[in-house]
Amino acid sequence: MTVTEASSAVQQPGVAGHLRTVTVKVRRYDPEVDPEANWQSFEVPVEKGDRLLDALHQIKWYQDGSLTFRRSCAHGVCGSDAMRINGVNRLACKVLVKDLGDEILVEPIKGLAVLKDLVVDMEPFFEAFRAVKPFLITSGREPTRERLQSTKDRARFDDTTKCIMCAACTTSCPVFWTDDAYFGPQAIVAAHRFIFDSRDDGARERLEILNDKEGVWRCRTTFNCTDACPRGIEVTKAIQEVKRALIFRRR
Repeated sequence: MTVTEASSAVQQPGVAGHLRTVTVKVRRYDPEVDPEANWQSFEVPVEKGDRLLDALHQIKWYQDGSLTFRRSCAHGVCGSDAMRINGVNRLACKVLVKDLGDEILVEPIKGLAVLKDLVVDMEPFFEAFRAVKPFLITSGREPTRERLQSTKDRARFDDTTKCIMCAACTTSCPVFWTDDAYFGPQAIVAAHRFIFDSRDDGARERLEILNDKEGVWRCRTTFNCTDACPRGIEVTKAIQEVKRALIFRRR
């Protein structure tokens, strides 16, 4: 068998017995080719259980290898494949194609500079995350055993420990779209996780950071962040709890 024959013998996933073909319209951007973004359509064969990530792989592997996007675990844990899907922030690996219609619009998440296609510059997002000191701050001598915590105390902040830093919440926020100095929902969620941790001594410090004019008071309670979170975190509730902590701290 020749190399050509061997290549043609490899079955392209999704083609044999596929249920239907969908149109995937991707907002493409390559600064080395065109300073302006443009839409490109692909006809993609899909099977019943395919996720959008599978469709994007079909495009990249079999139609246009230049298509650029981030992905890693493909199981909704790493958070790297967050993008706007039909106008809503979602993880491509968690959304089923069958739930998206016959024409699917795919764009990069908003509010962060686009580097290429669906890949954005995440550094401003991570800078805000680092600014709230997302680590345990303790005082005094090191303990002689693990810092224990009751189930009740853990439950106080359990919801915000689920964050996978996909940026879906922050880049769904209308305030963040227009004010890139705003910390954004994810950074506040990261701070919440430690502010209410009974083992931590840095709550006042973090609250002072978030009391800044670009902190929690910029939130307009639109609930976009909560709706966008792929982990089901009640992001808006967490932000309101931090606001209340600041109010009572100042009395």
